[in-house]
Amino acid sequence: MTPIYEEIDYGRTELGELVLRRRTEPKLGVEVIEVKLGDEFLMSSLFTAGEKALADLALERLGAGPLDIVVGGLGLGYTAAAVLAHETVRSLLVIEALEPVIGWHRRGLLPLGAGLCGDSRCDFLQGDFFSLAASPAIDPRNVGRRVHGILVDIDHSPRHFLSPGNAGFYEVEGLCEMARHLLPGGVFALWSDDPPDAGLVGNLGEVFTQCEARVVAFPNPLRETMAACTIYLATKAS
Repeated sequence: MTPIYEEIDYGRTELGELVLRRRTEPKLGVEVIEVKLGDEFLMSSLFTAGEKALADLALERLGAGPLDIVVGGLGLGYTAAAVLAHETVRSLLVIEALEPVIGWHRRGLLPLGAGLCGDSRCDFLQGDFFSLAASPAIDPRNVGRRVHGILVDIDHSPRHFLSPGNAGFYEVEGLCEMARHLLPGGVFALWSDDPPDAGLVGNLGEVFTQCEARVVAFPNPLRETMAACTIYLATKAS
């Protein structure tokens, strides 16, 4: 029988206490897997439409492959899995700051872990995505590498950060540094839990072409209403 509540893993990180838990949602009678970091609820298997849309909208914009993709933020793995579902993808590098999160997938503690770890196209890198994006090499093992797409799902929004140090990434200078790692015609995509932010769209327009903030609506079964997130899309000039 599915447990009402089970703490699957617990650990202390530099960002706070990290908890992976499984519970039964009484209203729906379904199993839910959740991640909590300190006082922040990071993710839930009950709401994955935004994570999947991040991958699908970016890959749709990129078109034909073969494509090399970087994802910032592993989490429960829904964005990574959605990227790999596209046959146009040749390689996927997932950058995750918290080593235990990568361990959950490798240890088989998460439903998508086996699929990600068993796909030869998928590689994990433990590191701070924001620091790597600002450095000369987004993949220190392959200096000078540039990719077709960079997809990010880490902070709650461009105004609600997990760490104050992330703020500079969303400014023009930070976006310019990240854009160096994209090939001409490459796509940057960002998930946000907030409505479209005109300031970020303006900053994106200083660095990229074809910038937009796409609202993605999805059902919230707990409240029996519709919810929404925002996916930002921007293309590097050819």
